[in-house]
Amino acid sequence: SLVPTKEDMRRSGFPMLRGTAVGSIVGPLPGAGLALASFFAYVIEKRVSKRPEKFGTGVVEGIAGPEAANNAAAQTAFIPTFALGIPGTTTTAILLGAMMVHGIVPGPQFMRENYDMFWAIVASFWIGNLFLLILNIPFIGLWVRLLKIPYHMLFPVIVCMICIGVYSVNSSVFDVFLLLGFGAIGYTMRILGFEPAPMLMGFVLGPLLEENFRRAMLLSGGDFFELFTGPINLTMLSIFVLVVGWTMLSRMRRAAAESHVSMEE
Repeated sequence: SLVPTKEDMRRSGFPMLRGTAVGSIVGPLPGAGLALASFFAYVIEKRVSKRPEKFGTGVVEGIAGPEAANNAAAQTAFIPTFALGIPGTTTTAILLGAMMVHGIVPGPQFMRENYDMFWAIVASFWIGNLFLLILNIPFIGLWVRLLKIPYHMLFPVIVCMICIGVYSVNSSVFDVFLLLGFGAIGYTMRILGFEPAPMLMGFVLGPLLEENFRRAMLLSGGDFFELFTGPINLTMLSIFVLVVGWTMLSRMRRAAAESHVSMEE
């Protein structure tokens, strides 16, 4: 019953193509995330559908489009990671941090200096998707049962496995205590409502920012205002200001709407 029928394949063909296009565009945007690509694809499919009232009931168009966008965004998020050293998602940020720990610096010369690793990663995309297809369909019942495991039983196992993995790298107890310290910081951030992804990206991009800022200062003779000249610099700064301003304005409008609704109640 999990195998798509001919009708399902016919109805999901164009949604998958549209979702792939959306994911390919959103995926390379730093910090956009996979959820944003899936959301955009879902909205597009609902807009173009002849039966939008059926969305939310499990119609194949509302599943195929967002899933195709999610998969496309997951792959294309590696483009800015390898080409510019800018992670597209939290997963690529973790991968970027691991590569920098081993002395591999992503950037324009990454494919030339580490072509064997680059093509191995590209090949892993194909192999990984193939294995996901093979494993997900026959074992879908098993994965659903795993979700039924109580969290209070699953959490200690996860923590134990993480500690074993950290200790096995250098056989150092200090690394385990360092892990617990960062875990406490992350838990505190979660309680206070802070997102861990920006901190992770800052940790990864910090050394690259310092290195390139120092290089820019040397090339400009110490003139800080040189960073704000030129069409490329001004374009990037303008985009940054617009995105930050739009985000703040959206949050202010949302907060104002929520306060207005609460006052009416």
